[in-house]
Amino acid sequence: MRVPDFSAARLLVAGDVMLDRYWSGSTHRISPEAPVPVVNVRAADHRAGGAANVALGLAALGAKVSLLGPVGQDEAAGILADLLARGGVECAFERHPALRTITKLRVLSHHQQMIRLDFEDPPGPAAALTPAQLAPRLAQVDAVVLSDYGKGALAQVQALIQAARAAGHPVLVDPKQADLSVYRGASIITPNRTEFERAVGRCASDEELVAKGLDLLQRLEWDALLITRSEEGMTLLERGREPLHIPAQAHEVYDVTGAGDTVIAVLAAARATGASWQAAARLANVAAGIAVGKLGTATVSRAELIHAAEAPGRLDDNGVVDEATLLQRVRQARARGERIVMTNGCFDILHAGHVRYLAEARALGDRLVVAVNDDASVGRLKGPTRPIVPLQDRMAVLAALAAVDWVVPFSEDTPARLIDAVQPDVLVKGGDYRIDQIAGHEGVLARGGEVKVLRFVDGRSTSSIVERIRKAGA
Repeated sequence: MRVPDFSAARLLVAGDVMLDRYWSGSTHRISPEAPVPVVNVRAADHRAGGAANVALGLAALGAKVSLLGPVGQDEAAGILADLLARGGVECAFERHPALRTITKLRVLSHHQQMIRLDFEDPPGPAAALTPAQLAPRLAQVDAVVLSDYGKGALAQVQALIQAARAAGHPVLVDPKQADLSVYRGASIITPNRTEFERAVGRCASDEELVAKGLDLLQRLEWDALLITRSEEGMTLLERGREPLHIPAQAHEVYDVTGAGDTVIAVLAAARATGASWQAAARLANVAAGIAVGKLGTATVSRAELIHAAEAPGRLDDNGVVDEATLLQRVRQARARGERIVMTNGCFDILHAGHVRYLAEARALGDRLVVAVNDDASVGRLKGPTRPIVPLQDRMAVLAALAAVDWVVPFSEDTPARLIDAVQPDVLVKGGDYRIDQIAGHEGVLARGGEVKVLRFVDGRSTSSIVERIRKAGA
């Protein structure tokens, strides 16, 4: 399955933006005030939710994305704007002094959600986005995503669809309203099965689901309809084509939060690059399988998508991951008594020396984590002509090696912070280093771990390969 280069895709996301807060800690007693558990909060995390998570998902794929949505003039809006800016999203918030930014607070203990607290105002006319707010941004995009969470931002959704279609853009809608006719004229909508059956009635079979879907497709003038069906996968309906049933990819589900955001983000990005609805839906299905394997609202990178598309058998566990997912996987592995080995490097042109070195590192434990310098940090270390191979391709190749369990990028000049977060049992470095020269060695040794130096194979290095290529071309 080919994963497009999304870097040229330009998308506008409009809809209900939210801030997701996570408080987590331990629970060891029941409150004397009421029969409820007491959570000793030790950590707090903020993530973008709703339409903001869709926008971050598009940016994680490498697309250029701007986000339009109503927020308040409050702390939550500031946190959300900072999260989005760091994720590469251009914010075009409509700020309202009398409006509270929608916030959902989840309290977790031992990875279980204890309670969710919502902070929001009832939907009102002030929150509704208008075609006039949408219009100035349409000339700079290839596609428009409308993310409807029923919070009021898309109260004028029909007018927004007409404005975007009049500008010649495909419009993809993640619906929430029970009356799907309000989305008439969209290019595609992506209801889950519950949302679809709320509109058409219960479907006792695939045949009935397809029949009712095709009827809606014709009456409401959509180009396509993608119904997400949880463990049953997805069903894509298009005019003049046979229904496409795509089986689910997820092997183990940790959290379905934000899975719909991932689906529409990948669907939109793929469509903006010229992919067919079928190709886009297949990629979105793979991405959904990755997303539900992560805790909380989470994005999926192009590198993760490439790896999962090429190696679906490893989708639930191994491969290219972000830092949050890596830490989750490491905790699970450690709970099973597995020994974690970690190494790092640029791995610009993978060669036989790297392969042998990584195999030797993997033999020191049960799981091997490879941290890879991103492109900017490679340039700072190696010079302006490096890297030769971009980050996503370097990670995809490393993840395909049998010795490697997880590949994670880092942007700092050294991986010391990441190593401290992972807390490996064994830290490995290749080359002629002393242990006290290896980034992260202090923390590993302080926790009782080991730090080892493995020698590279003589005559095998990226620099020597680059030099031979240059001489051959001279």
